[in-house]
Amino acid sequence: MCYGKILAGLRKEKKYNQKQVADYINRNSDKKYSQAMVSHWETGFSSPPVEQFLMMCEFYGVTDIQKTFRGVDSFIPNYYKLNTLGKNRADEYIYVLSENPQFIITDKTVVSDVKVRFMKLYDVPAAAGLGEYLDNVSYEEIEIDESVPENADFAIRVSGDSMEPRFIDRQIIYIKRQITLNIGELGIFVLNGDSFIKKLGKNELISLNPNYDPIPVKEFDSFHVFGKVVG
Repeated sequence: MCYGKILAGLRKEKKYNQKQVADYINRNSDKKYSQAMVSHWETGFSSPPVEQFLMMCEFYGVTDIQKTFRGVDSFIPNYYKLNTLGKNRADEYIYVLSENPQFIITDKTVVSDVKVRFMKLYDVPAAAGLGEYLDNVSYEEIEIDESVPENADFAIRVSGDSMEPRFIDRQIIYIKRQITLNIGELGIFVLNGDSFIKKLGKNELISLNPNYDPIPVKEFDSFHVFGKVVG
């Protein structure tokens, strides 16, 4: 059963209509969602952002997301050492991964056919100042598979929540090294010595999280494109 059908079933069990769900989300979210959007989530036409998904779970009284949506025990080593915020964040990661068919176990999954390669994961968050060409920055070699785009040159971790819901704090993203980007593309930028994962706008860097204002790029700023986000 797809997640949308489970969400619809939970709503019907509570005897809510889709408008009531949208109203609840809108009372607790800066971005507004319509009844039609709730319908799209339930039919599988689109997937809800993580925050709105968690709001619906809260509204429906879901206490075990893994059990409800995947039919598996949510126990993970050290999971119950986490506080509520930590557990919510862990569930967010699991939900994001389980929405991607590349990470789902199926009857067609053949482990021996997975091609493994290694990539540098730099030990510096994208907001702490990359320096030029990542020289003298420590890194580790991580094992990756075919789910990572072939054109990715290196990996780095997201820092903060400014790129949610697409990218979560501490999530690993993959970068293709290049020095130019088109407006609207996501990339790694160095602005006056600090680095950012942002969307390129016209003379500004844009966060995906609407709670953050664009960062202006002024005429005499030191500004460089460091790479394009490809995964």
